[in-house]
Amino acid sequence: MTEPFHPWLQQFLQQIDNSSLAPASSLQQGLSDSELYQLWHSQLSSRLLDLQSRLLQAKGQSFYTIGSAGHEGNAAVAAALRLTDPAFLHYRSGAFFIERSKQLPGSTPLYDMLLSFCASSDDPISGGRHKVLGSLALNVPPQTSTIASQLPKAVGTAFAIDLSKRLGQQGTWPADAIVMCSFGDASANHSTAQGAINAACWAAYQQVPLPMLFVCEDNGLGISTPTPQGWIEQSLADRPELRYFAADGRDLAQTLAVARKAAHYVRSKRRPALLHLSTVRLFGHAGADTETAYRSKNLINAELELDPILASTATMLARGILSRAQLSTAVVDLARQISRVAAVASSRPKLETAAQVMAAIAPQRPALPAPPLPGSAIRSALFDFDKHNLGKPQHLAKLLNWTLHDLFVQYSNTVLFGEDVAKKGGVYGVSQHLIQAFGGNRVINTLLDEQSILGMAIGLAQQGFLPVAEIQFLAYVHNAEDQIRGEAATLSFFSNGQFHNGMVVRIAGLAYQRGFGGHFHNDNSFAIFRDIPGIVVLCPSNGADAALLLRQAVQLAHEQKRLVIFLEPIALYMTRDLLAPGDGGWLCEYPLPDTPLPALGEPAVFIQGPEHAPATRPQLTIISYGNGYYLSRQAAAELAQAGYTLQLLDLRTLVPLHIEAIAAALADCSQVLIVDECRKRGSLSEELFTGLHEARPGFYQLSRITAHDSFIPLGAAAYAVLPSKQQIIEKVQQLLSGENAA
Repeated sequence: MTEPFHPWLQQFLQQIDNSSLAPASSLQQGLSDSELYQLWHSQLSSRLLDLQSRLLQAKGQSFYTIGSAGHEGNAAVAAALRLTDPAFLHYRSGAFFIERSKQLPGSTPLYDMLLSFCASSDDPISGGRHKVLGSLALNVPPQTSTIASQLPKAVGTAFAIDLSKRLGQQGTWPADAIVMCSFGDASANHSTAQGAINAACWAAYQQVPLPMLFVCEDNGLGISTPTPQGWIEQSLADRPELRYFAADGRDLAQTLAVARKAAHYVRSKRRPALLHLSTVRLFGHAGADTETAYRSKNLINAELELDPILASTATMLARGILSRAQLSTAVVDLARQISRVAAVASSRPKLETAAQVMAAIAPQRPALPAPPLPGSAIRSALFDFDKHNLGKPQHLAKLLNWTLHDLFVQYSNTVLFGEDVAKKGGVYGVSQHLIQAFGGNRVINTLLDEQSILGMAIGLAQQGFLPVAEIQFLAYVHNAEDQIRGEAATLSFFSNGQFHNGMVVRIAGLAYQRGFGGHFHNDNSFAIFRDIPGIVVLCPSNGADAALLLRQAVQLAHEQKRLVIFLEPIALYMTRDLLAPGDGGWLCEYPLPDTPLPALGEPAVFIQGPEHAPATRPQLTIISYGNGYYLSRQAAAELAQAGYTLQLLDLRTLVPLHIEAIAAALADCSQVLIVDECRKRGSLSEELFTGLHEARPGFYQLSRITAHDSFIPLGAAAYAVLPSKQQIIEKVQQLLSGENAA
């Protein structure tokens, strides 16, 4: 035998030839010969792909060798499910993926997976961006390597499937589909997994349909740390509203039978279940893992004897499905086929340019017309609850509320959800009366778990809804930010634009809130969002812009499937006055639904100069957003009385910054003051400084005012670390002290 076969394969062939494979009489009972052969073929294909990946890595042609060895019993789980059941997979699910591929004629899983192993741009799922298991045609969204991060979005998808039925919305997946999500025993301990399982149980306890099949593939190890014996059963078997099933992953017949029972329970009852699948982990955690550093050789060898492929192969021989010679030939033929396919896959093109890599971050999608605007009769009935306020200037929170009402009529697939958003109408009343107008299936109170809220948004979006998730306060998003960074924002990237999850995440944030503050309700840092490729962050400072920007956010999510963070400045929600009590200077007329939207990234421009004086070129431009823009308007009014003429830019779009549009608005005004209410380190002002300098090197005279690098304390002390109107006035006077202010 001259082929460069992996040592395991050489030993396996020897075991077949010398009849040293002893079948366990209790295993594989109940499978037909054809069923056993098909599952065995999927198991072996997955194993040989794992081995081929290691051979490729040794040649520098493959890059990531975490494999499925020992977990191949999950092929039987795939056989128990339908092609139309979305599957959110654990990274040891190679056999599941291959078995599912057999449900779709024409699939080429060996070639597809090897292209992924070799990071070829021909890879049909990620386009060469990562080794992932995924396929649009097979209903397998690509998985990431973040521990348990796929569970919240899987739960969200399960919720969304039945919500489609209740609302009569055509979804991505059919009404009778169930969701499968697999994960390891070590992952089960992660707070993300615990939160997702808890969310599923919480919903089921309230009789909310949630067809979710969790599959815990228990190999007893978390990299090098053993899982306590019996821990998974002890911790998950008695969870309320979660039906528990268990199977031995070595026994394909038992696994298939139990998986079918579990799937039938979930499909018929529309309730969550857990399949606890015992497995072993062979060949270490990944290619670079040296198991002997933390496990004894005796234990490693003992587990090699529990190899599920040895068990199913022994049964094949015992039944006489194939003779030893036929079986050996079949194994060698498959190994050679995979080797040939690997040679082709490793020669296929790779991503070479930044443009190629980034093309899938936020791909430009074909124009998708917006639904028709609501008619006057519909709007008249819709706003009857607030008819005494119609036609009058209103504060930001009120205009956001009206905008949501109009958007909910226009976009029938819009769903709003979060903590306290339903009957209470949100902490600040932004979602008041929506549940009365649109019902409890479109305005939904969630449990207090931001990971579940954001996972629900991803699941709803993948099912075809337009989710509007609310995070109650900016500080609360940080314990769940991976659902944005690692899952929602990467979905298009790792699927080459095939999967998407357009959504709007409304977040109340920033500082200056009076009477109810401290850092946890006055968080003035949104730097986390500035670091994530592909997302959009919009921030209004006034009610009119709030209405226009929220419509723009929904349009981006609907048409371009963008992930939009809509940052709402808490302190300006109810602000009515600008310069003096009772002046109503910060109230705005409501822009009607047919009002044209601003171009994305286009700042709002305001000129403030002395009254009754001829118009003059602005001496200085202040660039700001949110509360900083409000303070700048106050400062500019006072400075105008002293003879200064200032231009003010309200950025509105914070991510990505459109430096060209900002520079165009600055025109020939070279003196620029940036007022940034966030911290000096890591704030938007740093990017503005750099971007403007690069746009016109040496032209702009740039200065900035920022908050201190501090958390926000409670009470009046907060204003000691935040920019103030007086600081802006003094800084402008200092910068213009050499100019004629008249």
